[in-house]
Amino acid sequence: MRRWSGALTALLLSAQMQAAAQDLPASVSQGALVVAHAKPGARVFIDDRPVHVGPDGVYVFGVGRDEKGPVVVTVGDVRHNLAVVPRDWPIERVEGVPPATVNPPPAVAARIEREQAAVVAARSRDDAREDFAHGFIWPVTGRISGRFGNQRIYNGDPKAPHSGMDIAVPEGTPVKAPADGVITFATPDLYLTGGTVLLDHGFGLSSNFLHLSRIDVKVGQRVHQGQIIGAAGKTGRATGPHLHWGFNWFGVRLDPLLLPGIEPSS
Repeated sequence: MRRWSGALTALLLSAQMQAAAQDLPASVSQGALVVAHAKPGARVFIDDRPVHVGPDGVYVFGVGRDEKGPVVVTVGDVRHNLAVVPRDWPIERVEGVPPATVNPPPAVAARIEREQAAVVAARSRDDAREDFAHGFIWPVTGRISGRFGNQRIYNGDPKAPHSGMDIAVPEGTPVKAPADGVITFATPDLYLTGGTVLLDHGFGLSSNFLHLSRIDVKVGQRVHQGQIIGAAGKTGRATGPHLHWGFNWFGVRLDPLLLPGIEPSS
């Protein structure tokens, strides 16, 4: 009888864990966005951070470029340790970058610090909107000229890894919203990134569009997938016209190529 009771307890525990996790993967790639589901009303933590759970049980989180893992996902009282699959990060050499944007002079240090703080604040929103729910589309169509996570060397000077994806397009190419959202930042002349727009998709997810030649939206404006938000350009630290599309889960930078609905660009 005790043996049967123990087996039944183990079976029930296994069923509970499967129900709590539902579509949670066993492993995740560096730079990936994870969209998973729990029982509606469940409490979910990513490591020690509580996250929104939608009415249908959806929750999201991101895995950073340098994350070693495991990522600890707690759903209710059940903990799941997700292995992180490492990626290779090639070196990208970029020549012809304006020297003052590679190593900015001390006179602009305070300006850059203020601008970066404003961007960080815009990325910190934690709205319970599910504007990401229907997946994403390409904001522009063109050749990928720079990939997420690759080590950047500007004019022979090693810099931080690339925080997004560069898409080479002619200057003035309309930039579309990849998903619904609310504009949280829109400025035409940041020192390093030039024309810059941040679009919040809810649950801590946001797209950022850099080096724009034109901005057609304002802070607080709600936009829909496919709506024009501006035009590609070469403002800020750039060698030619392109769109830099970055994607974040709060402060964690993610790879746009791994977003739901995104297929290889033509």
